[in-house]
Amino acid sequence: MNKQILQNLSKNFGDAFYLLDSKQFAQNYAELKKAFSEIYPHFNIAYSYKTNYTPKFCKLVNELGGYAEVVSDMEAEIALKVGVKPQNIIWNGPYKNLKELERLIVLGVIVNIDSLYESDFIRQIAEKYPKNTINLGIRCNFDIGDGVVSRFGFDVESDDFKNALALFDSYPNLNFIGLQCHFATRKLETWKPRAEKMLALIDALKITPKRIDLGGGLFGKMADSLKAQFDGYIPTYREYAKEVATVFAERYKDEIFKPELVIEPGSALVGDCMKFVSKVVNIKNIRGKNIATLLGSIYNINPTLNKKNPPIEIVSMGEKQKEYENLDFGGFTCIESDYLYKHFNGKLAVGDFAVFGNAGSYSVVLKPPFILPNFPVLEITDKGVEVIKRGECFDDIFHTFTF
Repeated sequence: MNKQILQNLSKNFGDAFYLLDSKQFAQNYAELKKAFSEIYPHFNIAYSYKTNYTPKFCKLVNELGGYAEVVSDMEAEIALKVGVKPQNIIWNGPYKNLKELERLIVLGVIVNIDSLYESDFIRQIAEKYPKNTINLGIRCNFDIGDGVVSRFGFDVESDDFKNALALFDSYPNLNFIGLQCHFATRKLETWKPRAEKMLALIDALKITPKRIDLGGGLFGKMADSLKAQFDGYIPTYREYAKEVATVFAERYKDEIFKPELVIEPGSALVGDCMKFVSKVVNIKNIRGKNIATLLGSIYNINPTLNKKNPPIEIVSMGEKQKEYENLDFGGFTCIESDYLYKHFNGKLAVGDFAVFGNAGSYSVVLKPPFILPNFPVLEITDKGVEVIKRGECFDDIFHTFTF
């Protein structure tokens, strides 16, 4: 980022915007795919749409040969709209709109059953469409030693899990794709237990699934300043691959048929692929505390409110800067806790731009229309500036209300 670029962008698109980097996204995808495939070749990535469903990212995954992992019919529609084949869409999640479930399952979308209420409805669909192949998996839940009882999937020791499996014996048009699990923790040491317990379950059931899906929960690339704020080690793609793909390679080294190994990364792919840029509107001192106000809020870069400072770069726009210590960057909202960054030390002036890195995860999809609509998403390319998403306006937010 430099003064001239930001001046031009600000003139055309306003004083706050996101910058998207699709080349970085493609590079992350290729590196993650290579890390696993070099150990266990029958591997693929299902991108977690909920993390950032910007269509350009979703389309890029499809072009690179990956799958779409969705948790709603809305996200399934995004996948279809960007050209993903129904059989390459994996629908997870604890709630599924049953009307849309029927429509999409008949199209060929793969549905991982999460609970018995879904399996009862799928039984009706199987009877209603006896000539349609219905692609299904089952979400599994077991202890991986992370101290959390996950709410997703079937307890593999339960009768409900056995009843879900029994569905496939009752209806010949149900196509068993495989088993899936998902645990929220990103710690490296929890990944090997996922793999080992899924393989042990498969051996105990004496089944041969087409696919074994270990879900998401991986750390991605980040600046050292951000890594230092976590209470544990941040693994690389290769370290995750070594923990998981090695287990699969050993288990299936002598087998002719090898099930496909799938993971569902979100932040690991997209976290460092967006920046948020905002102009410094004001700098003031309140009872000895320096506070800069931005056209932007914590909800633009960190709506999960995890209190970590993102990587930051200040671009001087020509006004005389002053040296500050322990300055906080506050947002435009009327929430007292709305701070984008705390304890900044460095030079700053009104009119400068603050550029926040690692703004790709959950930022665009979780930003509420609170006080102001959201800002545009842009990408700087060899051909110029591409508008990925225009800035929202009053009508975008209020056309569903009755005045």
